[in-house]
Amino acid sequence: MPDTSAISPFKASCSGGLTLNKDVFAMHPGEALQLSNFEPDITGGYRRLNGTTKFNSTIVPQVAEATERIMFCAIFNDIVVAGRGGTVYTGTTSGSWTSRATSKGTTYTYDFDKFNYAGTDKIIIATGAAAAFTLNTSYTEDIINATGGGTAPTNPRFVKSFANHMFYGGMSNSKAEVIFSAPFAEDDFTSGNGAGSFKIGTEVTGMKVFRDELFIFGESSIYKLAGTSSSNFALAEVAKNVGTLAHHSIQEIGGDIIFLAADGIRTIAGTARIGDVELGTVSKQVQDRINEIKYDNVTATVIRNKSQYRLFYPVTGGLEASQKGLIAVIKINPNTNQMGYEYSDIKGLKAACCDSELISNVETTISGGYDGYIYKQDSGNVWTRSGGTTNIDATYRSPDITMGDPGIRKTMQRVNLNWKPEGAVSANMYVKYNYDDVSTPQPNVFTLSTSGSGAAYGVGVFGTAAFGQGDLPITRQTVEGSGFAVAVKITDTSSNIPFSIKGFQLEFTPGGRA
Repeated sequence: MPDTSAISPFKASCSGGLTLNKDVFAMHPGEALQLSNFEPDITGGYRRLNGTTKFNSTIVPQVAEATERIMFCAIFNDIVVAGRGGTVYTGTTSGSWTSRATSKGTTYTYDFDKFNYAGTDKIIIATGAAAAFTLNTSYTEDIINATGGGTAPTNPRFVKSFANHMFYGGMSNSKAEVIFSAPFAEDDFTSGNGAGSFKIGTEVTGMKVFRDELFIFGESSIYKLAGTSSSNFALAEVAKNVGTLAHHSIQEIGGDIIFLAADGIRTIAGTARIGDVELGTVSKQVQDRINEIKYDNVTATVIRNKSQYRLFYPVTGGLEASQKGLIAVIKINPNTNQMGYEYSDIKGLKAACCDSELISNVETTISGGYDGYIYKQDSGNVWTRSGGTTNIDATYRSPDITMGDPGIRKTMQRVNLNWKPEGAVSANMYVKYNYDDVSTPQPNVFTLSTSGSGAAYGVGVFGTAAFGQGDLPITRQTVEGSGFAVAVKITDTSSNIPFSIKGFQLEFTPGGRA
């Protein structure tokens, strides 16, 4: 039995997310030195990720099926539109893929937007290597060729509908120019009908509609266009020395625009200040990850019901083999009571492109793979590949906690883990002393296991109790050993259902000073 005569408790609530750039003494005990394949949960704590499943069982066609990644994917009219090998296809959850447009190029990942100008829903797609084109709800292709008059944009890379005009940017023959159509007519470029153009002084690298303005990005500049027609459109510079090379990173979340800049993940605050907007960097705690990113082939999506932004990027060594991801979740910092982002790593989900939209009124997030398949994110409990499945390798590690005094040795008595299994779980917990010092005796691994049937607070023992019922189950584990700093690490490499880590309490007996 542990000696309880002088036991001191120390409680840590899991919040703050992955933190890589802080001094160990400055870290909040709920932050994470490692947080891989866990997601910061908007309800609190860190939740192990769900996996991926195939959208359907059929590969998107291509001449050499193994050599071409998905160039774009979009959810439109409850089906998926996908581009591969220069051809655009449509597909449902069952059946094969149907070709809808050909010879669209494989130089750039495609940009797209969804709109309705005449009572008919359409998706418009720009590839940078061919004329932009639309598909209607019958999936009939209509190439943008100035049917309504004027001169059509040449091979635009970017396309967005704003103020009932269609805007085209980054043309192959005029990369700094933005061309807009007449109102309610994506293929009319007659100035007398309200079409026009302007230049921003640098190559266009992305566009995004936010509230009542069109934001136009360059590599190191951002502009915004306000107004309702060619008669009152007004262009203003938002920022110098800030922009993006990753147009798919530009997403809307939490009433703001988030994007990947050269120095990190930034937002454009939604509140106007003296006629301008406020820019802020929100990724300082994961700057080491930002420094890894190669800006080609970056993609991102937003999962709205989780207030979550997912950014996928290749690192040195290739594409699929070395792709990683970052999760950013909007949270209220309990220490400052201010809104910010909590981060975690994604390892094993390889996304070449993404989209998130409703399918049958259910928010669905899809990825185009480097293997030619379309996948559902947040689906199943394993990573699905063309050749099978891989278990999700998830790791959480707390900071090295000194309980306020790094010079006092702590003899550990017990760890009380506050966690929430969603069913049967089998994971491992480690207690680490003295910053993983190899000369310090370390406890053996403890098994976290459940049967999914539930257990009462305070009576569970690792390996014998069944947890899974109740809002906040507590597992209590007796621990031996001592150290000046203590960390808790939890790993899961199973194919089991997710679980959440809410926090933990360390019970220890203070010893002598070193």
